[in-house]
Amino acid sequence: MTPRERLIDGYRQFRNDAYASQVAAYRRLAAGQRPNSMIVACCDSRVDPATIFSAGPGELFVVRNVANLVPPFSNDTFHHGTSAALEFAVENLKVDQIVVMGHGDCGGIQACMEAGHGKPASYFVGPWVEIAAPARDEVLMTSHRDSEADQRRSLERAAILLSLENLKTFPFVREAMKTRGLRLEGAWFSVAEGALYWLDDESHEFRLIPAD
Repeated sequence: MTPRERLIDGYRQFRNDAYASQVAAYRRLAAGQRPNSMIVACCDSRVDPATIFSAGPGELFVVRNVANLVPPFSNDTFHHGTSAALEFAVENLKVDQIVVMGHGDCGGIQACMEAGHGKPASYFVGPWVEIAAPARDEVLMTSHRDSEADQRRSLERAAILLSLENLKTFPFVREAMKTRGLRLEGAWFSVAEGALYWLDDESHEFRLIPAD
C-alpha cells in the first residue's frame, strides 16, 4: 500500500466508523466551534493531542510546531503562525485554558541542544528552536555533568516553562487571564511509556498523572 493509498484507506475507515457514529456532532460543528482548551504541541507524528486526551471533534484547538514553542510577543509584520493561532483561540474562541505540551525524545529540542554545543543550525529549524535558547543555556550551565539524554529531557521541560512565560508577553493573553480567568498549563508526554506528566502550580515540577 502506497502512502497515498494508506491515507485514503484511513479516510474510508473514518467515514465508516468515527464519522458514522458522530454524524449529528459533525453537523452541529459545521455551524461553529467552541473548544474549551487550546493545545500547543509538537509536530512530532508520535504525539497527537487528540489521541492522548481522547478528544472528540471540536473539543481541542491545536497548534503544532517544531518543539511546541511559543515565541515572545512581537509587534511586527512578519508571519507569525503560532501567534496568530493564539490570538484566534483567546480572542475569538475564548478558550478557558492553554496547555503547552512537550514530549520525550523531541528532535527540535535536540537541535536546540546541539546548537548550544556549536553544531551549525539548519536554515529554518535552527532559528526557530533558538526561541528556547535561554532555557538551553540555563540547562547547560546547571546540568553540565548530566548525560546528554538527561540534559535533553531537562530542556524539553524547561522549554515548556519558557513558553508559558512567553505566553504572558501577549497583551490579549494577560487580559484574558485577568478578566476571565484564562489558565496556562504545562504538560510533558513520555512516548516510550505513554505517560503524561502535568506541571504543578506550586512546585513547578512535572507530576505523573495516574493512569487509573
